[in-house]
Amino acid sequence: MKVILLKDVKGTGKKNDVVNVSDGFARNFLIPKKFAVAASDSAINEINRKKASQDKIEAENKAVALDKAAELRDKEIVLKVKCGSSGRLYGAITTQEIANELKIQYDLEIDKRKIELGESIRQTGTYDVLLKLYAGISTKMFLKVEEAI
Repeated sequence: MKVILLKDVKGTGKKNDVVNVSDGFARNFLIPKKFAVAASDSAINEINRKKASQDKIEAENKAVALDKAAELRDKEIVLKVKCGSSGRLYGAITTQEIANELKIQYDLEIDKRKIELGESIRQTGTYDVLLKLYAGISTKMFLKVEEAI
């Protein structure tokens, strides 16, 4: 019997997959527990329409991320912080501070977990920062840490 899975079922398939299972498994387990529905032509067409819509949205989001990555590539984020003599900071620069500066300087809202630092930043200077904008799309920016006056 062909069914469309409404949820991920271990050993059977993932959500929205059209799978062929035994009649008893479908009638006694999948359908009563609302894990699946019978695969009629209209239901299959509906699933295909939803997948096409999701693919289109995914492509649009990826295009926006690519444009943003090209726009931000090799730009500089300037961060002014308090520091002691010889340019040593009182604490380390966090990814949250970088995310806040990106919001202020470039109007880019990015999660702090999507920012990668190569090393702990405890001195004034210029550092490389990697921003992960989308799955498989990232860009490199420069972080310039300056002493606040």
